[in-house]
Amino acid sequence: MAIGERAAQARQLLAHEGRWMRSLGLWAARRRHGVGPADTALGYARAQAPTSYGLVFVFAVETVGVSFMLAAYPVAHLVMLVLDLYTVCLVLGLHAAAVTRPHVLGPGGLRVRRGAGLDLWIPAERIESVRYDLRFPDGKKTEDGVLEVAVASQTSLTIELSQPVTAVSLLGRRTEVHTVRCHADDPKAAVTAIKRRLRSGLSWPGPTE
Repeated sequence: MAIGERAAQARQLLAHEGRWMRSLGLWAARRRHGVGPADTALGYARAQAPTSYGLVFVFAVETVGVSFMLAAYPVAHLVMLVLDLYTVCLVLGLHAAAVTRPHVLGPGGLRVRRGAGLDLWIPAERIESVRYDLRFPDGKKTEDGVLEVAVASQTSLTIELSQPVTAVSLLGRRTEVHTVRCHADDPKAAVTAIKRRLRSGLSWPGPTE
């Protein structure tokens, strides 16, 4: 891997770090990112909440236990305390990013997101069909042109496109996709909302930052 490519990936990871950290502030303030007054937010974080909170509890207990075990070793105690607190914040931040960065349905299309790691804009004119389609991906490689945006190991919406769009991964890898499978807390209501918005025929320049 070239040095320039590694530097680009490092910048991507730092940007991701900044996004989930900012999401903690948005979560505390009960605000959402990129949802304008004419938009409809389609949440997807509910399915992962039990796992996220369970991990936070386990890591918090571990932090207390390790602190007692290393109390006689100040340097090791400080290092492990910082790492454990960072881990707790990371898990909370990733969940906060999922809560505060929902999918966004606007007059001009659909913004499909997965926390702070994926942000895919699909123009309305490229959405050929959308349907409720509950799946449990096994993690194996999907067919070419299909993007699976699973939450808690499940997807519940399948969006077929008339023209491909470009999905950019966390590390900057670009992929042309013609089918997007993602999850929504209320997938049937999401399908209804998307179809209704498509029928409205309104135009909109793109997502709100």
